[in-house]
Amino acid sequence: MRVLVVEDERNLADAIARGLRKRGMAVDVAYDGGTGHEAAFVTRYDVVILDRDLPGVPGDKICADLVASGTLTRVLMLTASGTVADKVEGLQLGADDYLPKPFAFDELVARVLALGRRATPAAPPVLEIADLMLDPARRVVTRGGVPVDLTNKEFGVLAELLKARGAVVSSEELLERVWDANTDPFTTIVRVTVMTLRKKLGDPPLIETVVGAGYRTVPA
Repeated sequence: MRVLVVEDERNLADAIARGLRKRGMAVDVAYDGGTGHEAAFVTRYDVVILDRDLPGVPGDKICADLVASGTLTRVLMLTASGTVADKVEGLQLGADDYLPKPFAFDELVARVLALGRRATPAAPPVLEIADLMLDPARRVVTRGGVPVDLTNKEFGVLAELLKARGAVVSSEELLERVWDANTDPFTTIVRVTVMTLRKKLGDPPLIETVVGAGYRTVPA
């Protein structure tokens, strides 16, 4: 899942980003409204965590512009004011969810995961192919009932391939969906990650390379 955090309180923004990355998400951070507005329209994010009170471009405008664009990106609005009137106003602007500060981090994660499921075509809560099972909510992968220990990036790549349901997913798409903006676009990290993922999943192989196009899952 790709997430953008737009928050001018740097310590809070960085803490949110660190916490979400530990949950296996690819996270970019913007510390002002102008940078956040530009980033939100350059990259396709699943969820934008958006502070209302931002220097430069206000959070309300970023939210309204995203809604007007017709994007599938979901907006979780943060604010220091948690009155009912403020919540109603934020939701009327088009925000998908609203969380007042201070908040419990576990609640933030749960809301981001819920919004992320709505940002893409509906996928089943548990992804399966042959004897492989991936549970995104519990972050568990098993093959033949045996747990498979994956890194966050391996888990993310496998989830994207399973969600594609046999369609080819390019290296560029995997790089965009699983890694953040600081990753070198010319890196071989996707190829290396798929290679180690194949080894961990074992035989018969479930991931096929489509030369010149990308990767897809295949029934065992």
